[in-house]
Amino acid sequence: MDKLAITPYLDEISVLITSHLQQVLPAAWEVPARLKEAMNYSLMAGGKRLRPLLVIAAAEALQGSREAAIPVACAVEMVHTYSLIHDDLPAMDDDDFRRGKPTNHKVFGEAMAILAGDALLTHAFYSVVQASKQHGIPAEAALAIVEDLARFAGPSGMVGGQVADMEGEQGLTELDQLRYIHEHKTGDLIVFCLKAGGRISAASSEQLQALETFGRSIGLAFQIQDDILDLIGDESKLGKKTQSDVKQQKVTYPYFTGLEGSRAEVERLTKIAKEAISNGVIPHPERLIGIANYLVHRDH
Repeated sequence: MDKLAITPYLDEISVLITSHLQQVLPAAWEVPARLKEAMNYSLMAGGKRLRPLLVIAAAEALQGSREAAIPVACAVEMVHTYSLIHDDLPAMDDDDFRRGKPTNHKVFGEAMAILAGDALLTHAFYSVVQASKQHGIPAEAALAIVEDLARFAGPSGMVGGQVADMEGEQGLTELDQLRYIHEHKTGDLIVFCLKAGGRISAASSEQLQALETFGRSIGLAFQIQDDILDLIGDESKLGKKTQSDVKQQKVTYPYFTGLEGSRAEVERLTKIAKEAISNGVIPHPERLIGIANYLVHRDH
């Protein structure tokens, strides 16, 4: 499946997830209006909805239920959004814009931005549980998804990658250090998405391993492509300034391997990803392959 053929599916899932995120807080709950507004501001700020897409595509590749995957897909988007809100804070990356709009703390203040991020992270686990309570996913599978989310988003996962990224600002000297940052800050949550989709569909251990290999490979490829786009991307499509890594003196993949070397690595990783799910172990890998092709050729 080529890049253009997958686009209607990407758009369909993006619309679906956005509609569910708009009502992600139960109507009966009493939530301070300003907190709800701050949470929704970042949840509705656009973006590719890549992570929810991967949860649903992985579930459907194993003939699982889209409806059961939606609460988990929403959960991972909440975790991703919280991480962006916190990354943008003055104490972290100190960014004024995200996806072409003022960052959360620029609109709501730092304290509310922190709390909105806290709320999104916490509510994500509530959302995962609904896959079991509302859609009949076995409690054991839901528990495994909760465990995976805590692991891949936590100290040995995304948060650990963020810490390594902050510490690396003092100067990275080895490609392995940068790979660690990319694999954990970005890649771990993508691996979670593929495995979660598999668990929703009662995947075997062999299928989970294939999905993890796919996720690990496209996760790193995705981040290297981000590094490339920061150098040569179109600001109007990216919704943020290019050359920001250069201006912040951040070491990126092109710094170590050059632009062409980085492009070659994206191609190599994408090939590994597609091969991992194309050997018959995943019954319907076509959409996942289409997503991999889309990511390697994206311009924003």
